Amino acid sequence: MKKIEFGLMTFADAAPETTANSGQNAHRRINELLQEIKLADDLGIEIYGVGEHHRPDYAVSSPTTVLAAAAAITTNIKLTSAVTVLSSEDPVRVYQQFATVDAISGGRAEIMAGRGSFIESFPLFGYDLDHYNELFEEKLDLLLEINKSEMVSWSGQHRASINNLGVYPRAVKGEIPVWLAAGGTPASAIRAAKLHLPLMLAIIGGMPQQFTPFINLYKKTALENGVKPEDLQVGINNHMFIGEDGDRVADEYFPHYAQMMDRVGKSRGWQPMTRQQFEFMRSPEGSLLVGSVEQVVDKIVYEYQLFGFTRFLGHASLGFVPHELTMKSIELYATQVVPEVKRRLGVV
Repeated sequence: MKKIEFGLMTFADAAPETTANSGQNAHRRINELLQEIKLADDLGIEIYGVGEHHRPDYAVSSPTTVLAAAAAITTNIKLTSAVTVLSSEDPVRVYQQFATVDAISGGRAEIMAGRGSFIESFPLFGYDLDHYNELFEEKLDLLLEINKSEMVSWSGQHRASINNLGVYPRAVKGEIPVWLAAGGTPASAIRAAKLHLPLMLAIIGGMPQQFTPFINLYKKTALENGVKPEDLQVGINNHMFIGEDGDRVADEYFPHYAQMMDRVGKSRGWQPMTRQQFEFMRSPEGSLLVGSVEQVVDKIVYEYQLFGFTRFLGHASLGFVPHELTMKSIELYATQVVPEVKRRLGVV
C-alpha cells in the first residue's frame, strides 16, 4: 500500500505585547503550542512543524528551542522547522541545534529549509538582501555537506571557510532529513530535484490546480537526475481549520484569518480580505481547508489527485484563534479527517 504522512505546522501567531519589553503573550502562546504538539502526538499525528519569524506578531524566532521542549514531552511525532530561514542562519549552528533536538527526541528531528516569505531576519543578522539567492544556495550547500560528513572542508563567498573540522553532536540515525520548502518558483523545484531533496510546497492562495506544473517539473527533473520513482517525496501545506459544523467554523474563523492576512498583506500591497474572497478560497477547488470534517477530507483527497503527495501538512493555527478552537481542530483532524482520507485513498 502507498504511504502518506499526515502532519501539522504553525507559525505560532501571537498578539503583539501591550507592555514594552514584556514577553507575556509569547510565554502564553508557546505554552499553548506545546500543548498542541503534545495533543497531536497523543492522537497519532506523524509530524509537527514550527516556523521561524522575527516579528512582534509571531512567538517563535527559534524553532529548535521549541522543538527541543516538544521533544521532551512527546514520544513518536517527528519534529521539524517550517521553515528554517537558512539564508540568515549559520549552517553549522543549524545542524548542531537540530542534532541536539534529534538526540533529545531519539531521532525524530527534521529540517525544512527555505528562504522564508519575510525578510526581517536579513537586517537583524547583518545580511545584504542583494545576496538573497546566493546566500541560500551557498548555505544550503554547506548544510548538506555537514549533514553527510562528520569532518568538513568547505569554502564559499559569504561565510568563512572550514578546513577539515568536525561538527558535533551528530544525528542519532545518520543524516537528519532535510526538506526544501518552496512557494511555487520553478527554480526552487529544479534546485530540490537536482539535490535529491524532498520538496514541500505551501499553497496559501489561489487554486491548487495552478501548482500542478510546478510539482510536475519537480518530479520530471528529479527522475532525470537519478531519483528513483519510489523515492520521490512531495509535501503539500494548506491553511486549515476544522469544526463539526462547516458554516459555523467558517464564521468563527473568518475574523481571525482576515485579520492575519490583512496584517501580513499590508506591507505587500494586498487588498483587505473580503468574506466573498474567503468563501471562494473555501470552495471545493480552492486553497483554504476551512470547514467540516467532510469538507476538509474532500479537499485533501482532491489535492492528492492533483499532486500525488507523500506528505500533507495542515497549518494548524493562523491568526489569534482561541486555543480551545485550535485544540478541537487538531482533534478532529487526527481522529476523523486523517483516518477517512487514508481509507479513501487506500494508504497506510
